[in-house]
Amino acid sequence: MASSFDKYQKRKLISSYISVVISIALVLFLLGCLGLLVLNSKKVADHFKEQVVMTIYLNDTAKEVEVKQLEKSLIMADYSKEAVYVSKEEAAEFMKADTGEDFMDFVGYNPLKNSIDVYLKADYVTTEKLTEISEGLSEKSFIEEIRYDNDLVELMNDNVKKISLWVLIISGLFTLIAVLLINSSIRLAVYSKRFIIKTMQMVGATKTFIRRPFVWQSVKLGIIGAVIALIGMGVVLYYLDISFPELRLLENMILVIALFAGVFLLGIVITWISTFIATQRFLNLKTDQLYY
Repeated sequence: MASSFDKYQKRKLISSYISVVISIALVLFLLGCLGLLVLNSKKVADHFKEQVVMTIYLNDTAKEVEVKQLEKSLIMADYSKEAVYVSKEEAAEFMKADTGEDFMDFVGYNPLKNSIDVYLKADYVTTEKLTEISEGLSEKSFIEEIRYDNDLVELMNDNVKKISLWVLIISGLFTLIAVLLINSSIRLAVYSKRFIIKTMQMVGATKTFIRRPFVWQSVKLGIIGAVIALIGMGVVLYYLDISFPELRLLENMILVIALFAGVFLLGIVITWISTFIATQRFLNLKTDQLYY
């Protein structure tokens, strides 16, 4: 009979440990994924900003030497990530591929202009800097027109600011929720042993002596949960890097390692503090209060 009861207690204890580990792992995994988003939010925003194109249309009378010099100066410019020369013939082919029709059959000639598509660096994709760049280039006599989607630029910058603010707010709230969830799981585990704590205290054991095995056990569970969370984060990061290589998520390994180390330490610190507080609470309770 005693053996069956011991087995039941052991199964119940293991089940409690598993639930704590799963809770810690899930919370730390979600928190780590949110951390990855925070760390790479600027990189993602920069990626979309750098898709904005400034198109410089050239006069038909522009000399080849002038065009080559302009193209070279644009490639070397601080604000330029890439500059691509597009001839009027290539532009006509692109339009034909997009529409499925050859418009020159109707018009009888090619009305398009030779142009240079400039892909700007993210820091220069603002209305003010685009205007400044455009005004500087417009001084060249062989440039007929400069076009870019100013409305898109303003909308993109506004959305980036809003998203960044909300990501920070959500990160703060989620961190608080993570701490509360892990703390609740630890408190439930300690609560189930409150009578053992009080019995040890009644026979003369010191608070430090009683608290030590509980803290160490919880820290071990925190380490296991953190390792599981880190494995999940590693898998997610690996597949994101394969799916979106242009974002270069693994480019700054120092930040990635720091995030992983932070999640690991967070699992240890939260479980240690939660167990310390939970055991201290039951150590301070009177015997008759343990039943409530």
